[in-house]
Amino acid sequence: MSIERQAKLSVGEITDTYEARMVRALREIDTTLKLVRFTANSSDHSRVLSALNEQRLLPPALLFTISIVDAQGTIIETTDPGLLGQRQAPPSQAMLGDDYLAVGEKDVHQAKQLTFTRPLRPKVAPDQEEGAGWVVVAIDANYFVSSYEVRSLGQQGMLALVGADGLVRVRRSGDTIYSGELMDMRTWKGSSLDAVSVPFMTQWQGVERYTLLRQLYDFPLSIVVGLSTQEQLAAAQQLARKYWHRAGWASGLLLIILALLGLLSWKLQRAQQRVMEERVLHAQQVEHLAFHDTLTDLPNRAFLSHLITQAVKLGGRHSESFALLFLDLDRFKLINDTLGHDAGDHLLQQAARRLTSSVRESDVVARLGGDEFVILLSKVSRREQIEPIAQKILSAVREPFMVAGQECHVSVSVGVSLYPFDGLDEQTLMKSADMAMYQAKQLGKNTVQFYTDELSAEMDVRLTLESGLHRALAGHEFRLFFQSKHDVEVGSTLGMEALLRWQHPALGLLEPAQFMALAEESGLAMPIGQWVLENACRQNMLWQQEGFPALTMAVKISARQFYDNSFVESIKEALVTTGMDPRLLELEITESMLLQNVQRTASIFAEIKKLGVKIVIDDFGTGYSSLSDLNALPVDTLKVSSSLVKRLSGTRRDQQLSSSVIELGKRLGMQVFAKGVASHEQSHFIGSHSSLPFHGFYSNRPLSAEESCQREK
Repeated sequence: MSIERQAKLSVGEITDTYEARMVRALREIDTTLKLVRFTANSSDHSRVLSALNEQRLLPPALLFTISIVDAQGTIIETTDPGLLGQRQAPPSQAMLGDDYLAVGEKDVHQAKQLTFTRPLRPKVAPDQEEGAGWVVVAIDANYFVSSYEVRSLGQQGMLALVGADGLVRVRRSGDTIYSGELMDMRTWKGSSLDAVSVPFMTQWQGVERYTLLRQLYDFPLSIVVGLSTQEQLAAAQQLARKYWHRAGWASGLLLIILALLGLLSWKLQRAQQRVMEERVLHAQQVEHLAFHDTLTDLPNRAFLSHLITQAVKLGGRHSESFALLFLDLDRFKLINDTLGHDAGDHLLQQAARRLTSSVRESDVVARLGGDEFVILLSKVSRREQIEPIAQKILSAVREPFMVAGQECHVSVSVGVSLYPFDGLDEQTLMKSADMAMYQAKQLGKNTVQFYTDELSAEMDVRLTLESGLHRALAGHEFRLFFQSKHDVEVGSTLGMEALLRWQHPALGLLEPAQFMALAEESGLAMPIGQWVLENACRQNMLWQQEGFPALTMAVKISARQFYDNSFVESIKEALVTTGMDPRLLELEITESMLLQNVQRTASIFAEIKKLGVKIVIDDFGTGYSSLSDLNALPVDTLKVSSSLVKRLSGTRRDQQLSSSVIELGKRLGMQVFAKGVASHEQSHFIGSHSSLPFHGFYSNRPLSAEESCQREK
């Protein structure tokens, strides 16, 4: 093998090793940034780094300096106390969007440090009007070139980490470290057909080198590795001079020397052959690892993307159809959390084998990650061809799994998209299959759903709502409407109920049923509920200041809000902030919530009653709560479900059923209230038989604060 080829192979090996080390280091840095950002955005306390450090979730402070910078550029928390309170300019990428990874550099104590920055996403909080700032991780630049070895790279070799703009972040040649130089990487790339895997010659700063250039995936950085041609050839030239000298000196032993050289040549050839075979095997292993999932040995996302792209090209050329099946295991998270990650991995391996055995040899089963799989079915064009395969998959996954000595049961939800009917490219087909799979989840799981245009429209609305929720609070898009509660006998107003509405800029006025489920999934249920609670109390106080009598104010509480650890404190905060009398506040809890955790519910009720706040059980008569539990809880009012109120204008049997439920509530010693009175017959029946306070569209529709004020006047 020639010295030049050997040098190029060495460059390739060193580049592979350096690339793997840099990707691993940068991913650790990015993971730290995202972890700190997530904790800062979701935590109420300010000691984010201290809390994470106590849990040993931060990298060692000896190498990494982690800081949190507020929107004004002040370092408010850091692992280096000497930096606290210092000012830091925002990264230039801050103008590009909500999320980015910025790479910069700074001088600290005559040493160069590289900084990696991600923004803190805007937090929805009453006292915050601007973005939350940034998370910054700083590392000594020497860390990124510490793997430089003189014995393999020489004194004039090169290891460099270069930004997307060609600016050298750090470079090492021999024992000297440089930074701030400019590399014309665009010219280098243009000089070679394959600058990523095939070394090419460069002449930079007076040194000719065999060079490889690779951009790091998902990071705005590239690595550059170079070996000096002079140093690589020097050893060979020295060896050649030594051989010639020995040949001239030992001319008398020419035959012996020739025999020895022949033997050495044969051994060298055998050794080089073994090295080449090992390198080929290594390259094959690296290629397999790059395109296959390490856990299940199935094709991974990158390989699947290539296969789908090829299938699209062949389908367009030969007018052939194929299908994508997007699979997500149901209840996998429960098993993973209960039995541990090792058990979850074992289940995924079994599931992969079952999926592979459920399809044809010509089909491809791939794992995207987690519990998500995708199956590429070739040469199918009709549902009738796909449904038997999908049903076979459902049946195979439904069979019990033996995991950690236990029998576990899971199912799978399947979404199907067809080429070319549901998309003409990989991204569209995957998106369509994913939407169909989500629909299968919504319909109860363990089923198959095919993509339709209607499904796409529904998903567009959902995405619109999801994206809008994150700005709704900050954009003051939520509104409170109020519905009065009336006393049948006296005809006066007893109190008001606060009803949440979302004034969406595109979809108009939305009721909670249209967006609160998404709010709970997005983790926004608590801040929205707190906003409703505070503004309802504040509006009650404004009415009192305008001369209206002190009326009770009822606020609906979601399950997520009720069981939040800070719920009782949020009630105290709302009452203290607004100055409202706690006896005027009524918290409405649905009857179904009592069944989730009776013991914890009783504990929370006791804390609420200590504040003097009233508790109302909403939708009474539709749940399955125990009467003994209900009687033991400190409940003030039972709010009869609107479905029972509707029966008051029905048959005699319906009226008797509703009257029995109302009478039951009275016998429990609680105040009973009728919800959703919508007709004269219902109002008349309540007045003549039960004399219950009520509200509903019969008395008045929900009104804004201004309209409610005008009505009461």
